[in-house]
Amino acid sequence: MKGQSAERFQSLFPVLLASLLVLGTAQLVFDSLKSGKSYVFQYYGKPEKLRKSVFVLPEDRMDESCNLFEGKWVWDNVSYPLYEENSCPYLVKQTTCLKNGRPDSFYQNWRWQPHACNLPRFDPLKLLDILRDKRLMFIGDSVQRAQFESMVCLVQSVVPKGKKSFKRDPPRKIFKAKEYNATIEYYWAPFIVESISDHATNHTVLKRLVNLDSISKHGKSWEGVDVLVFESYVWWMYRPQINATYGSMEDVQEYNVTTAYRIAMETWGNWLESTINPHLQKVFFMSMSPTHLWSWEWKPGSRGNCFNESYPIQGSYWGTGSNLAIMEILHEVLQDLKINVTFLNITQLSEYRKDAHTTVFGERRGKLLTKEQRADPLNFADCIHWCLPGVPDTWNEILYAYLLQSYQNFL
Repeated sequence: MKGQSAERFQSLFPVLLASLLVLGTAQLVFDSLKSGKSYVFQYYGKPEKLRKSVFVLPEDRMDESCNLFEGKWVWDNVSYPLYEENSCPYLVKQTTCLKNGRPDSFYQNWRWQPHACNLPRFDPLKLLDILRDKRLMFIGDSVQRAQFESMVCLVQSVVPKGKKSFKRDPPRKIFKAKEYNATIEYYWAPFIVESISDHATNHTVLKRLVNLDSISKHGKSWEGVDVLVFESYVWWMYRPQINATYGSMEDVQEYNVTTAYRIAMETWGNWLESTINPHLQKVFFMSMSPTHLWSWEWKPGSRGNCFNESYPIQGSYWGTGSNLAIMEILHEVLQDLKINVTFLNITQLSEYRKDAHTTVFGERRGKLLTKEQRADPLNFADCIHWCLPGVPDTWNEILYAYLLQSYQNFL
């Protein structure tokens, strides 16, 4: 019996030895993988650590019956601003009012409070999860560019260094959160349709020539984008008439601005209907951003503008800079579309914010104002563009609320 046991052990010994070698090797491989020093990582690179999905809860969503656009501005220096001006490296000089010398920061501390509900608290991680493997693009003029910069500033702080990028590819700007494969983009198109003002930096509102039935050049860059946010207003309103073509590019005629705007929006609507997949893409249109060029509108008898204003307008107010005929045209065009476009009517809530423009603490023709120009706010104050942080952040809070509404959690 002893001889048989010895023979059996001798026959099993190579198998046991091989098993120990396999287990030992596996343990070494596991330990090296765990420590991150494996030759596998050296050769192929370390795998990306994926974030857990963020779930959108019922309480995150707004009540569908609530009108987010009717409300009031309330002082909130605890929760606002949602980010600090000096913490966001993607802001252009046109919007960095504190850095440019504005002495007060009160404009940053007002929160929009709808009458019948609350705006969902902006959560950058939830937004990035909504945008995972998607593209969000803002299309329009420099006012829309500020909304793009605002959105980038709202999310960029939660994206680690090395996991984000920012690229200028005129007429586009592109912020990418690599971990989410999500991009937030901006596309310069001040009239939405094509014009001689489509160069991202070399343009002037003084010379306007719009091609009312041409949009395909722009449209190629918009195709397949998951969330499109359009805006177009200020460039149309420089004068009551505008030079434009329809059909032949050689046939330049002078149009009434409202007539030209309607034709341009119909061209845009035709492009949407022929190109957009409503099951895969969402389209938003921002209403006009108001101006505050004449202080007599909110302070009868005065002769200034938005310069040196520190508080919102209280009570009912609608300025002459917001054209009701344009609003009616937009309403009619959107109503006639065969696909759904969500109209974000931010005009009234922004009308109250005479205090939040860049005034003399921004740029003029690409340069900061001189000391002499700042001393002449009546002629040089910018009452069109907004400081950041500021009013465009609220526009993005509202956009975020609508994106939350339509988001579906996936297990």
